[in-house]
Amino acid sequence: MNEFERWKKEILEPFTKKTKERRAEFRTSSGIEVPASVDPAREQSASLPGEYPFTSGVYPSMYRGRFWTMRQYAGFGTAKSSNERYKELLAKGQTGLSVAFDLPTQMGYDSDHEVADGEVGKVGVAISTMDDMRVLLADMPLEQITTSMTINATAAILLSMYRLVAKERGVPAPALGGTIQNDILKEYIARGTYIYPPKESLRIVADVFEFCGKEMPQWNTISISGYHIREAGSTATQELAFTFANAICYIETALAKGLDVNHFGKRLSFFWNAHNNFFEEIAKYRASRRIYAKLMRERFGATDENALKLRFHTQTAGSTLTAEEIEGNVVRVALQALGAVLGGTQSLHTNSRDEALALPTAESATIALRTQQIIAYETGAADTVDPLAGSHFVEYLTDEIERRVWEYIEIVDQKGGSVRCIEEGYFQDEIARSALEAQKRMESGEDVVVGVNRFRDESAGKVHPPLHKVDEREQQEQAMRVREYKRSRDSKAMARALEALKAAARGSENLVPRIMASLEANATLGEISDALRSVFGVYGG
Repeated sequence: MNEFERWKKEILEPFTKKTKERRAEFRTSSGIEVPASVDPAREQSASLPGEYPFTSGVYPSMYRGRFWTMRQYAGFGTAKSSNERYKELLAKGQTGLSVAFDLPTQMGYDSDHEVADGEVGKVGVAISTMDDMRVLLADMPLEQITTSMTINATAAILLSMYRLVAKERGVPAPALGGTIQNDILKEYIARGTYIYPPKESLRIVADVFEFCGKEMPQWNTISISGYHIREAGSTATQELAFTFANAICYIETALAKGLDVNHFGKRLSFFWNAHNNFFEEIAKYRASRRIYAKLMRERFGATDENALKLRFHTQTAGSTLTAEEIEGNVVRVALQALGAVLGGTQSLHTNSRDEALALPTAESATIALRTQQIIAYETGAADTVDPLAGSHFVEYLTDEIERRVWEYIEIVDQKGGSVRCIEEGYFQDEIARSALEAQKRMESGEDVVVGVNRFRDESAGKVHPPLHKVDEREQQEQAMRVREYKRSRDSKAMARALEALKAAARGSENLVPRIMASLEANATLGEISDALRSVFGVYGG
């Protein structure tokens, strides 16, 4: 039997047979029934792009005016190695930085701390000191690019470092553009990289709102994230509903601080997942804009049109990537990214083919970036605004998602809001239930994962391309640099700055200026976090 005959017998014929098999029922991941066709009379009245409630887009021209920002989430090892990767990506056409931080940085520990051992630089870049941030941003044109930093519990510290580096270079604060994730509530729900109790964490979030409103008006002060909620196993509907419930909590916290919704509302941003169910995802993005506009106008009384516009970043779904036949991940990512573009995202990250196995290699990251560029420049998908508007099916899904999201929001309100739902485990239980149901469908074969539970080629995927590995020596050298940084400073000045920060934490003063003063006195990220731990305590500890 020659190679072609083997391929025909072992792969093509079983594929053809199984392809004919179809499900008895057709439903989206949110359980929305998929009819064979849709009655057009069911659709809600449409709105034009750039007009309330912004279903078709927040800007009249959308991509006809400019493409979405193409970001590739990157960061590993030391600041130096990450800086080199950023330069490569910018040279290949990336239009914004997106910084991943390692777990010690996310949890408020320096690279030389004993709990950081083995985790330094593993899932992102290690940033403990101002010197680390200076190296990370070396040669980056901060006044020309936008930077997204995926950081939450220590967001105020990393934002302060970024601002201070820009100040050292003479870049004025109003010229800085970017986003700090700063979404601590979803950490309690889905990720776990929280430090302080919810009340104290919300205070820091509101302090960032206030500080940036005065000092960094072009900076998005929060990226309220449904991405991680979806990665934890939620449905598309739950992704929107629980994220908007968190948004309500943040807005109420800011209002209680005396901030103006028409002012801070313009710098709120969101972060959605681009999952596999193509049409449901497109409808999800459309529904999210409509829900947010109504929420801001009808619930919070926002009148500035820019405070009603939901702007969001999207990342393709890491949870859908397979360790088997990883080349198939390129196709998954391409379709997920196309859905995000057709849904009108303002910013996009495409995952790399090898991320189910390791951090992406430079080659894999380039393929992921090229995926966005091909969609933008070759497909024509960006030539008209909301190209699927008026599709009976897409409009039907948009309406159904919106209806189900409002039902969830009403339940959360009745239970006392997001913090109460987190403390009682409501969000966590709902997500776990959905995740279990999805796992059962996959294991039974009802939901097909190509190359995993159907069309599996046992001879494929045995040899992977070279994977990225973090150099263990870099971890040791990073810890040594942090220890040297601590030895070479004025420890008395640093201690005074930290005491002033603690005093501010015990009162009601905005913490961001005190954090910046501590950094200027050469305090580290871990020491600032410890100072706040001593006042606020640790959640669950």
